[in-house]
Amino acid sequence: MFRRPITQVPRTRVRLASSSSSSSSSSSTPRPPPPSSRRLVNSTNLATAAALTLVGAYATYHFSSSIHSDASPAIPGDTRPHPLWSPPTRAQMIQALKQSSAKSLSPTASLPRSQPLHTSPTQQDDDDQGFDLLIVGGGATGSGIAVDAATRGLSVAMVERDDFGAGTSSKSTKLIHGGVRYLQKAVFELDYEQYKMVREALHERKTFLHIAPYLSDHLPIMLPVYKWWQIPYYWAGTKMYDILAGSANMESSYVLGKGKALEAFPMLKSQGLAGAVVYYDGQHNDTRMNVALAMTAVHHGAVVANHTEVTALHKKPVPGKPDQVCGARLRDVLTGEEWDVKCKGLINATGPFSDALRKMDSPTAQEIVAASSGVHITLPGYFSPRDMGLIDPQTSDGRVIFFLPWQGNTIAGTTDTAAPVEAHPKPKEEEIQWILDEVRNYLSPDIKVRRGDVLSAWSGLRPLVKDPAAVDTQSLVRNHMINVSESGLLTIAGGKWTTYREMAEQTVDRAIQEYGLKPKRGCVTKQTRLIGSHGWTKTMYVKLLQRFGLDTEVAKHLSNTYGDRAWSVCSIAEPTGQRWPVHGKRIDQLYPYIEAEIRYACRSEYAATAQDFIARRTRISFLNAEATVESLPRVIDVMAQELGWDRERKEAEWKEGVQFLASMGLQPTRVRQLEGISLDEMRSLREGKQDKLKQQQQQQQPAQAAIIGRAQFTSEEMDELRNKFELLDTNSDGKLDAKDLSQVLVRLGYENVDERTLDGIVSEVDFAKAGALHFEDFLDVFAALKDSRLENAFAHILSEVDSQGLRPTAPVADPVGPNAKEQSKRRDESRTIPVEKSGGGW
Repeated sequence: MFRRPITQVPRTRVRLASSSSSSSSSSSTPRPPPPSSRRLVNSTNLATAAALTLVGAYATYHFSSSIHSDASPAIPGDTRPHPLWSPPTRAQMIQALKQSSAKSLSPTASLPRSQPLHTSPTQQDDDDQGFDLLIVGGGATGSGIAVDAATRGLSVAMVERDDFGAGTSSKSTKLIHGGVRYLQKAVFELDYEQYKMVREALHERKTFLHIAPYLSDHLPIMLPVYKWWQIPYYWAGTKMYDILAGSANMESSYVLGKGKALEAFPMLKSQGLAGAVVYYDGQHNDTRMNVALAMTAVHHGAVVANHTEVTALHKKPVPGKPDQVCGARLRDVLTGEEWDVKCKGLINATGPFSDALRKMDSPTAQEIVAASSGVHITLPGYFSPRDMGLIDPQTSDGRVIFFLPWQGNTIAGTTDTAAPVEAHPKPKEEEIQWILDEVRNYLSPDIKVRRGDVLSAWSGLRPLVKDPAAVDTQSLVRNHMINVSESGLLTIAGGKWTTYREMAEQTVDRAIQEYGLKPKRGCVTKQTRLIGSHGWTKTMYVKLLQRFGLDTEVAKHLSNTYGDRAWSVCSIAEPTGQRWPVHGKRIDQLYPYIEAEIRYACRSEYAATAQDFIARRTRISFLNAEATVESLPRVIDVMAQELGWDRERKEAEWKEGVQFLASMGLQPTRVRQLEGISLDEMRSLREGKQDKLKQQQQQQQPAQAAIIGRAQFTSEEMDELRNKFELLDTNSDGKLDAKDLSQVLVRLGYENVDERTLDGIVSEVDFAKAGALHFEDFLDVFAALKDSRLENAFAHILSEVDSQGLRPTAPVADPVGPNAKEQSKRRDESRTIPVEKSGGGW
């Protein structure tokens, strides 16, 4: 029973490591497995698995289909990560950069006799020139280039001075759009460049929704009209918008009368309203998209490192040319360590900071970036409907302002003023007040929008650029610009989030031409879905809710933030100790972020500072700065457990976190107050509030009654589960730990499995955090397998045990006895969650 052996599609670079492996752990360079060692799969294994599938057809549990069941064989880049894959740690990435090669990231465990379906970029024979491409900048453009180049088969490294998406890429309007205002300018100013930009963006919008469906969706946007003769004018403009999109159009725009407009957007000012025009654009979670791009690049063999800056460029003499860039001096911002890296080509994708790298290449280089500040504010969610945005095309100074639902709150913006280039620009009070004044103009007088309603505010720098190769070097480029210096530094600047993929494709095309690179294939990023997309569906949150006993809001958030990787996040979620929800301790009671996300961010997404988590792995700092302040001590404490921070480092993270929140709209008086409070004092304040809340919510029923599995097992199933447990418990000590797993993996044919990997696999399913699984814990794991399709390394091992037919050496006695069915019935009743506690029943 419980058998359906996995059908494995051969692929290389499968790391036998759980997503629970700490990113702070450093491991030595693994030795390559001997030729006789066992690689993952081959045709013989596939045939055996197929035969075993027929033998086990009577199974009551079906674990999984092909690990690449969602991947089309015609698209080499569109592959789903293997269940046993986890990204290399940051320490391993740094080691690979030091070696100017990804060879040290070769698999740490393998199975024999497989013939790889395709060769990973990191397994190519590197020459002494290092990486094919070194990309500087880990925002949307840099990460997109890394995905494009890696899926073409090039060896790629990407470094980012701060964190992935820490700059402009995290501070956008969150729209995937062509830009109706750009279309208006293109028509009235007869500007072909504006027209071309809108058309390209509209077509890229569809690709966006295909490759990252869990992070993006369509959003209707209302354009209120207060003069009747403007209705046909705006309707014609939105129809032109639809026509330009062509087959990539989302939904057709339409006209609403006054009554229907107020019904769709009740907060709208009704006096003088003639009607409204509604058109469709896309919306996304910008920084989560950025992180997904970086992790997808890692999955395809790229070497990436955040908090790693370039301090100098290296050049070599080339006959007939100026000295050419051939590498860089890198510095780990977290440790201060420096080293050199070699490359064939270097790409500058640093957005507003492009001029700094250009001047590092040539001190006399012309400045090309004219930064413009765009300020946004966050308001409570009740200021807008959850499924309708609004645009005001005629503000007091002629700019356009958006008013959009996002992540349960409402965001409004943006401004457009010249600004200096800095890492964390602060929104000015006059800009916040301007947005508030404009919002008041089109909301009902009954709705008072106060300064105190602003939960957070931020300023993002748009990198408007001037082409140094143009005749008129003072005019700004309307779209993006690619420039190659005399020494071979390739700079990509400008553009917008919506067109990042096209920008990346053009940049890699140019790099191949300039540096004489030899990719294995052309661009495949239009079909390459990002990590988390392959197993995701819009109803996946229901399975998460049922399996782990989550709040509905939390389950939806995890599904829409991590895609199919949400299973890994939930598998390390700790019990709440409450009747409901069973799992998922919230960081803040107002928002659906849970503590397991902190651990997952450290272990599998390279979060290295508290700011990385509060601003980019989650979006809590963008949603509510004050809630972030109260959550910060717990975030720091959990990250300290994962990354081994000492007391001094924790205090530094607190101080730096407060300063960062000053750039997220935290009032200056509040910042000064927090600067005088230590982390311990803030933690005590937080814990005092939580203790009071727990007392109010305390239930009479014991918490342990809630922390039980939810699947029902028959007596026969219990017998077989006991047999399976005895099989895996190789030393017969009544528990499954890393030592038992090591012996099981040896029997399955795996070699070179390190202790960190084994501990990580156990940690993913060790809900009690005891370091081992007792039989009751083992039953909970199988409850997950029976209730829903749970995918992690431990579940994959169980599937291989079934598929290879491993059995105990001696029969195991009936653990239940003559009253098996009666006791099984009582257990079934105790393991059943009442409907009123399961998220249903209404």
